[in-house]
Amino acid sequence: MTSTDNAGNASKPAAKDPWELPDVSGLVVGVLGGTGDQGRGLAYRLARAGQKVIIGSRAAERARAAADELGLGIEGADNAECARRSDIVIVAVPWDGHAKTLESLREELSGKLVVDCVNPLGFDKQGAYALKPEEGSAAQQAAALLPDSRVTAAFHHLSAVLLQDESVEEIDTDVMVLGEVRADTDLVQALAGRIPGMRGVFAGRLRNAHQVESLVANLISVNRRYKAHAGLRVTDV
Repeated sequence: MTSTDNAGNASKPAAKDPWELPDVSGLVVGVLGGTGDQGRGLAYRLARAGQKVIIGSRAAERARAAADELGLGIEGADNAECARRSDIVIVAVPWDGHAKTLESLREELSGKLVVDCVNPLGFDKQGAYALKPEEGSAAQQAAALLPDSRVTAAFHHLSAVLLQDESVEEIDTDVMVLGEVRADTDLVQALAGRIPGMRGVFAGRLRNAHQVESLVANLISVNRRYKAHAGLRVTDV
């Protein structure tokens, strides 16, 4: 909305409140890789918050079994059906299957809001270390493979142990959200905010996804040293 000053001249539109986020409660969320620890944890937390969730897997039977274990109205389906039926699709597959999975679902993910939370990591005797994909990051690889999808990146730094622990009421962490279009990152921020204790914080465009994905290697080192389930908080926002 444009306002005018005392001389009748038009002034700039009022800046949008960055914490004014859309209502996402009616959207269906699909989780590709929903039978893995991270995918199961995200599915559980979102469904517990009242979101409609569909777990996807290469095998529909495996997805349905995981959904039945979790309850909360979660459904299971093969990856293609999960993608077709969902408004927002979270990619939580292992890094070594990332490209192949997305390539196979290009048609089903067309027009969808895709949230990539995959962390390209390697492991050796010294612990976890970051890998750098040819495209720059897992999120940028997803964007390259899914030209007709709206790709964002988020949910990288969450402990699968805490996500799946039914005794934990709140997840004390911020979620860094990256993407090219504000309307899309606002939706993902709002989705993160559905989980008690969690907050979605805009953290830049997809070209900045590599360092966000890589930071998980540091958190793994923190967790091992301090026997913790560390998360992140962004201060002064």
